[in-house]
Amino acid sequence: MTSSMRRLLVGRTVAALATALIPTTLTLAVVRTGSAMNLGLVLSCELLPMLVLLPVAGVVADRFPPQRVVLTADLIRAAAQLAIGAELLGGRVRIPDLAVLSAITGGAVAFGTPAVRTLVAAVVAGPERLRINAQLGAAQGLAQIAAPAAAGGLMLLVGAGWSSLLTGTLFIASATTLGGLRPDRPLQRAKRSAFLGELREGWAETRRHPWFLANVLGHGVWHLTAGFLLTLGPMIAVRHLGGDSAWVVIAEVGAVGMVVGIYAASRLPIRHPLVGVAVGAAVFALPLTAFALLPAIPIVTAAYFGGMFGVGFLSPLWETTMQRRIPQEALGRVGSFDTLISFTARPLGLAIAAPVSATIGTTTPLLLGAALVSVANLAILLLPAVWETPSTSTSPAKRTGQQAATRAA
Repeated sequence: MTSSMRRLLVGRTVAALATALIPTTLTLAVVRTGSAMNLGLVLSCELLPMLVLLPVAGVVADRFPPQRVVLTADLIRAAAQLAIGAELLGGRVRIPDLAVLSAITGGAVAFGTPAVRTLVAAVVAGPERLRINAQLGAAQGLAQIAAPAAAGGLMLLVGAGWSSLLTGTLFIASATTLGGLRPDRPLQRAKRSAFLGELREGWAETRRHPWFLANVLGHGVWHLTAGFLLTLGPMIAVRHLGGDSAWVVIAEVGAVGMVVGIYAASRLPIRHPLVGVAVGAAVFALPLTAFALLPAIPIVTAAYFGGMFGVGFLSPLWETTMQRRIPQEALGRVGSFDTLISFTARPLGLAIAAPVSATIGTTTPLLLGAALVSVANLAILLLPAVWETPSTSTSPAKRTGQQAATRAA
């Protein structure tokens, strides 16, 4: 492993922990106001800028060196979190201030997300990408497990303000670590043109890859059903499976399953990565079905472990496949469409789950979600491109050379 790879892993691990601390810290701080509307407002103000700015961020990621984009995004997130920490330490929770600072954080996340994918492709050579993506995914999964407990402990011991200050400090550490990265080989950058022209070129490149569009649709369905499960699962666990502690156990076992899945993806001999991606997403039908039919808690827990194992298994395979098959000079723009669908579908599922279940109960929407996530993802296996192996699929560099030769002819 090169020094650049080690630096990438350290920086992204620190950033993952900082990112995972934010929701719990904000939730614990805002709920003290006693208003669910305030919490919804603050969290929405972080999400909306992400959705609006992601297409712009994809163009920026393809125009500028990714390490500089990540550096800027992390420094902006650091400044916003330090400002939130200072306000919370002041003893007053001003919802408008938190909403604005959350919006700034969300905007920075939008710009950092596609740039990180491009940075990995620039720093890590092809044969090493699956292993590095798996390690990055494991770090993110572990951060999601540890962050709620860390934020809650800081809240109880010293207050939410100190948790935000720690988050800001971690983002500074991430920025200084990643900002100094120097790719070992020249970056392939997009040719400069008008912004809308570059955006159209990114969409044109996206449409060139049916396997990508089909997977993005399948992942969108998965995120939608995950939003349903994250809303209805705790309610079902509390009412029918033993109370609050039942959901805590199920959620923690699921987090372990995701980390195990990430580890397995980098260790098993996988000839057809996109087949693993499709099957991994379809397996999420297991916990949806288990919660719908209300069996015993061991069955539900095992099903949730299996579903999250599939999610963890597909993540590094998907990232590595994108970095291999999408030309590097378009990776930021193409990848931003994937992230946009994910960021949109999950909140939609969270928003409509409660009113739908209040009307028709929990069984029907969960079983319908299980059917949808299975069909949407297993149907991808009908595409011939899904069955290509890494050795037979055309690499981005080779494809770019072929395109240039075609244009010259």
